[in-house]
Amino acid sequence: ITMKTKMPPPIVTLVSALLIFFSRELFPNYVFEYQSMLSIAIFISGLMILFSAVSLFKEKETTVNPMSPEKASSLVVDGVFKYTRNPMYLGMSVVLLSISIQFNLIGGLLIISLFVAYITVFQIIPEEEAMEENFGEEYLSFKRSTRRWI
Repeated sequence: ITMKTKMPPPIVTLVSALLIFFSRELFPNYVFEYQSMLSIAIFISGLMILFSAVSLFKEKETTVNPMSPEKASSLVVDGVFKYTRNPMYLGMSVVLLSISIQFNLIGGLLIISLFVAYITVFQIIPEEEAMEENFGEEYLSFKRSTRRWI
């Protein structure tokens, strides 16, 4: 399976975060009480989702490299993977949401939508094809029982 994207998802996330921040002058500014606290809480939640997924991959001794899904040596279906097939990308999206809440709510929601669409088409779908090839019915069963995002 050849990945359709040549840009690793953490870089796509960083570019999206920078777009959220630097496009803030183009959109109405929303400020509300406890905005920073909410943003920080959501940021921490996103990191927790992301790092719990990475630690499960390390525990199962399988690759976390999103550019080489064919190198996966085991299928991870427990922990946070019980709720989403893509907790790392979900975590990245949640981090982007926290940045949006703090700096650019409207523009951020637009950019997050584009991020989710891009990651789904150019990263997740090719990864799913590789997982089907690697793990066959075991992956198909996981796919039927667990949502792609949330």
